[in-house]
Amino acid sequence: MAHVSLLTPIGYLSVFSDGSAVIAIEFGRVTTSNTIDNITKNARQQLNAYFDGSLRQFDLPLNPTGTVFQQAVWRAILNISFSKTRTYSDIAADVSSSARAVGGACAANPIPIIIPCHRVLGKGGMLGGYSGGEGPETKQVLLRREGALLI
Repeated sequence: MAHVSLLTPIGYLSVFSDGSAVIAIEFGRVTTSNTIDNITKNARQQLNAYFDGSLRQFDLPLNPTGTVFQQAVWRAILNISFSKTRTYSDIAADVSSSARAVGGACAANPIPIIIPCHRVLGKGGMLGGYSGGEGPETKQVLLRREGALLI
């Protein structure tokens, strides 16, 4: 499995590829040597561009592993534009489920930032949780970087 770690404003991120798509992004640095392929190389370039403010939409093949429900939630989240937010309830309505179940799918998102679960908020603009980095603080940093207006 190819992987690369990069230092970002929110700490180290490690991108993993199965050779044909990004399969995961983890917070933290992989301690083994990077084994870069074209997918991880492109992901690193696009993440660097995202964090320097020159990229607003990722263009990478993705292959996140999850249940049918999780996949549906992640597809809905991919439709949230840069600097925009939606609520857990909005996404729940899209996938005919509950806000709590959507929150669980967000927490299980294996490709954070690229599948932008940080753009999903609670009612009234409440941040809600975030499973990566420093939790809600990291979510807030990402939203601020995008200039997202909190609902």
